[in-house]
Amino acid sequence: MDLSFYKSFLFEEARDQGRNQGEVRRGAQDILDVFEVRDINVPEAVRERIISCDDPEVLRQWHRRAVVVGVAEDVFVGG
Repeated sequence: MDLSFYKSFLFEEARDQGRNQGEVRRGAQDILDVFEVRDINVPEAVRERIISCDDPEVLRQWHRRAVVVGVAEDVFVGG
């Protein structure tokens, strides 16, 4: 059986892309989970913005803010 594909650049690239997508999905879900645990209402527009974000670092910042904000919209405020 030829396993050379699994050592190829294309396979490595696809694997890394899949990992990144998984990290992004987990990051977005973690933010929404924090809001749920804190019983904070999440408007659909906020939910969509969080889910559509594809930058793990931005999601990390939002996650840290989600722990302390009073309303979901404030997760986007700050530097």
